[in-house]
Amino acid sequence: MSYIAPQWRRRDRRLVLLHDLINHFRWRTRLTLWLTAALAGLVVAGFAVLSDQAQHAFLRLVAFNPLCAWLLPVVVPMLAVWLTRRYFPGSQGSGIPQAIAAIRLSSERQPVHQLVSLRIAVGKILVGCFGLLGGISAGREGPSVQVAASIMHAAHRWLPHGRAIRPQDLILAGSSAGIAAAFNTPLAGIVFAVEEMGRRLESRTSGVLLSTIILSGLMAISLLGNYSYFGSLHIPALSSAIVTPIIVCGIGCGLLGALFSRAMLWPQRYAGSRLWRWRAVHPVRFAGLCGLLLALMGWLSGGSSFGSGYAATSHLIDGSATLPWHAPLLRFGATLVTYFMGVPGGIFAPSLAVGAGIGNDLASWFFPLAGQHVIIALCMASFLAAVTQAPLTSAIIMMEMIDNHGMVISLMAACVLARFISARISPALYHQLSEGFMSPPARQDERPVRAQIDPPPAGP
Repeated sequence: MSYIAPQWRRRDRRLVLLHDLINHFRWRTRLTLWLTAALAGLVVAGFAVLSDQAQHAFLRLVAFNPLCAWLLPVVVPMLAVWLTRRYFPGSQGSGIPQAIAAIRLSSERQPVHQLVSLRIAVGKILVGCFGLLGGISAGREGPSVQVAASIMHAAHRWLPHGRAIRPQDLILAGSSAGIAAAFNTPLAGIVFAVEEMGRRLESRTSGVLLSTIILSGLMAISLLGNYSYFGSLHIPALSSAIVTPIIVCGIGCGLLGALFSRAMLWPQRYAGSRLWRWRAVHPVRFAGLCGLLLALMGWLSGGSSFGSGYAATSHLIDGSATLPWHAPLLRFGATLVTYFMGVPGGIFAPSLAVGAGIGNDLASWFFPLAGQHVIIALCMASFLAAVTQAPLTSAIIMMEMIDNHGMVISLMAACVLARFISARISPALYHQLSEGFMSPPARQDERPVRAQIDPPPAGP
């Protein structure tokens, strides 16, 4: 039996203890992340159920008393704005700009509790659903990004070792999981992380990102079922005749999407104008005036401009309903008015609804033989790509939502063209809006921000 010096035996014991401790930290970290990702998926799925119930309640109230179509869009947004500013500042708007700003601030070691926190997640859900009870033209997909990012960021304080995973990686993973769970599109969540949120995917982030998206998606499926957002769209084999509709849809939606983005930036670009100064002083009154415009547009559209637009878009896609030619214009205006109010609500679903209306008009006027479903799908993806300037995310979201992989090349071509047009008219919407949520030391002064509004010389 060989002799082992006592100092070596002590060293071996220390190595074993260190190895066990490291494994203990790893498994505690993994378990914390997995549980938090599952919780984020359940919360996003619950948010989807609540928002749908709120929209159905609005329709039932309007059917019970048509006067509610004029009263609720005025009163509910006023209360929602008051609640947002009083109790949940930072929860207004889409939620994606806040998540982008939080990632940037966190990487600079600055506080982000004013952008992603459990308080903001609660406000985003409660006030967002309350706003939908008033018929606002907003979706839950963008807010789901901020909600999931807030939940994942809260997990950082529960990790056994604070440096195991960076806070910005948790925010990125939560944001992507929010998109994946909201649309039931896991692949789109991964692409969204690279294209819109992170711009790059590091090896140390990929494992956290993938596990978070998978677990949150599984939890959402367990609650909502494995569904396609707009059902399954069966389209025959496409021929070379699709080239002309791709070009027309890409250019047309690119122009309109760029105009929509520039209009969304009006409060930031003209913050010193009399209108926006008055909104800053009297936000609740401003919301009431916007609500009156929203009610008027709802009356002109026959009610199709109320809500997220999911129901009207679904009926267009399955061919069970039609919309008047001016429906996309009124939805366009209703979404802008809703955003100007300052209530929690996203623009993903309304943008898809605008694109569906544009596609319905183009199919009726110019391409009656090309197939209405094809044109609607192309315009939905193209308009979303023009607004977000994220063509891959838009194409994959649309492909997974309609459960049709045969259109992937056509959708990507139209989205890239729409983004090419939009980038020469407007800056990237979410990244420009995120500047407004940066802390004062990191925020640029007014003159550079105004200069960035000019069309950038970016490539396609």
